[in-house]
Amino acid sequence: MNIIVSGCAGFIGAKVCEFLLERGDSVFGVDNMSDAYDVRLKNHRLETLRKLERFNFFEFDISDNPKLLSVCEEIKSLCEGARIDCVINLAARAGVRQSIENPWIYYSTNVTGTLNLLEFCRSEGIGKFVLASTSSVYGENEIPFVEDMKTDYQLSQYSSSKKSAEGLCSVYNSLYGIDISVLRYFTVYGPAGRPDMSVFRFIKWINEGEEVVILGDGEQKRDFTYVDDIAAGTVSAIRRLGFEIINLGSAASVSLNEMIDLIERKTGKKAKITCDPPHPSDIKVTLANIDKAKRVLDWEPCFDIENGIENSLRWYNANEALVRSIEV
Repeated sequence: MNIIVSGCAGFIGAKVCEFLLERGDSVFGVDNMSDAYDVRLKNHRLETLRKLERFNFFEFDISDNPKLLSVCEEIKSLCEGARIDCVINLAARAGVRQSIENPWIYYSTNVTGTLNLLEFCRSEGIGKFVLASTSSVYGENEIPFVEDMKTDYQLSQYSSSKKSAEGLCSVYNSLYGIDISVLRYFTVYGPAGRPDMSVFRFIKWINEGEEVVILGDGEQKRDFTYVDDIAAGTVSAIRRLGFEIINLGSAASVSLNEMIDLIERKTGKKAKITCDPPHPSDIKVTLANIDKAKRVLDWEPCFDIENGIENSLRWYNANEALVRSIEV
């Protein structure tokens, strides 16, 4: 297949591209290489992708519609008469707390960018679109989170922007028949992860003897899901489904205190913990019901938290100089 992947230098995007290339697809990766976090991490991921055949990279912002259309014309020419089969939109301005400080850029990327890609699919007759959404759309809700729950009460501009993108996908499926899979990712972690995420920070701080800062008492729980499992579920969602919203999570909740304890045990180092006041945008517990993913995608997670943290620590040890230089 010929597949456009936006956000290809991102944490999840790079792994999805890797999986697609391994199965023989041609991938046209798009990323604006924003400085939302240290760009060296994005370049680190891109270096791996550039070594693989059938990968082409284009640097631009999907919220810039004229540029998007121009680059997509170039992508079409590279397909040599074949059609573009699918667009996977993994480009997003992520991060709950940062969205409160600068909501405009979140709506520009997450809503306008999604609209631009959907319009491109409509105009070109591209029949499949996959959107990366988030468990944050559930807000404070009953546990476990199920796809048909009401999601009217988000706690941040980030989650609200993602809910808006989901609404656009529903419209483009209804009006134009585009086959769309909306994937609600739960807290994703793993090698080369985002430095604003807790697992990356905890591993860095504990290994380097720095203070481990927790907002709240550390008893808040997250459905930590390993990046390879998320990527595998995303690739599975390329199949024809009509319009579906699907949770991708581990179906297990781990508290931040339990995560720190696990990293301490794996490293043999003791964390120096400082607790700051909780943030009002933080959800107390996230937990995915993944029955639908099992049924519709034939998917379920393969990595438990022990294996995932071991792999993350292995990557840290192999790239320690890079990680030590990155601010979190």
